[in-house]
Amino acid sequence: MTTVLAFGTFDLLHPGHLSYLKQAKEQGNRLVVIVATDSNVEKIKGKLPINDQEHRKELVKALKIVDDVFVGFEADMIKSVEKVNPDIVCLGYDQKPNDIELQKTFDEKGIKARIFRAKPFNEEQFKSSKIKKKVF
Repeated sequence: MTTVLAFGTFDLLHPGHLSYLKQAKEQGNRLVVIVATDSNVEKIKGKLPINDQEHRKELVKALKIVDDVFVGFEADMIKSVEKVNPDIVCLGYDQKPNDIELQKTFDEKGIKARIFRAKPFNEEQFKSSKIKKKVF
């Protein structure tokens, strides 16, 4: 069984998120999703998400293609990778860090997962920051 791990905020779940998760699922048999903590979202994006981490987790959990979901670790995001021990880590086209930096971190920590970078899905229309500007 091939386990794929995907990360995200998943605030205001939209078709771009679904495309990302479908691409991740196509890489293996089991899809585990890490939902970012509210605090980490604020650190990375400069503001809190509209929906709290438990609400976002429940929305992702309701998706048929997702096999397991949990809220990530606060201080060390790599702990999520270590906990799941995936075969593949799927990142969205716009997620940081870059693949080389992440692979270096994996190598240093003895993580054997390979990195798969998902392709964008109509990013001009289905990017969370753009949707929020239209809605709010």
